[in-house]
Amino acid sequence: MANLKAEGSGRRGFRETIRKSIVSLKRSPQSIPLLTLAAAFLVFSLNLSAIANTTARINGANMGQCEFVGMLFSILAFVVFLRSFPRRKPPVRPMIVLLYVMLALLEAADTLYLVRILSAVNRAENRIVVDAQTMYISTAYNVIVAHMILIGATAVLFALLPVYAKAIRKINTSIEVDTMGDMQAIDISGED
Repeated sequence: MANLKAEGSGRRGFRETIRKSIVSLKRSPQSIPLLTLAAAFLVFSLNLSAIANTTARINGANMGQCEFVGMLFSILAFVVFLRSFPRRKPPVRPMIVLLYVMLALLEAADTLYLVRILSAVNRAENRIVVDAQTMYISTAYNVIVAHMILIGATAVLFALLPVYAKAIRKINTSIEVDTMGDMQAIDISGED
């Protein structure tokens, strides 16, 4: 009997955790694109050494600036995103426009960086060979592609925010309360 109660309370605890997270998501559905933006920042910043080594090895035009723009706007996009949705106030439209400008600049910088890697690896003379010593070039290429995908996903999720926010708000998160059963009426008249 005790095992059944413990097992049932575990399921209720899990269900309650899911319910609370859905309630939290109903209150701030913008946290979904914020998580993809955070994932893009983490992918880029945690692999910054491979990107820096690639920039130093290839030394193509504007590669350093692309790396700088990628890191700077990845950080600033958080600040702008959080300023776009002040607590208990409507979204700030100029900040939303600024966020899209930053996301577009990130995509442009990543595209230029990828073009520089591909031209260095595929050029006819003085071609850079990716081998065991220069494996960081392949890592940087994959990181930049993943960063571009996550930034694109952030832009799409942010654009579709009104659509899926309505769908999330339709989810029933109310708790069913049992009836009062055999409870007697409480006398509060003050008479003893």
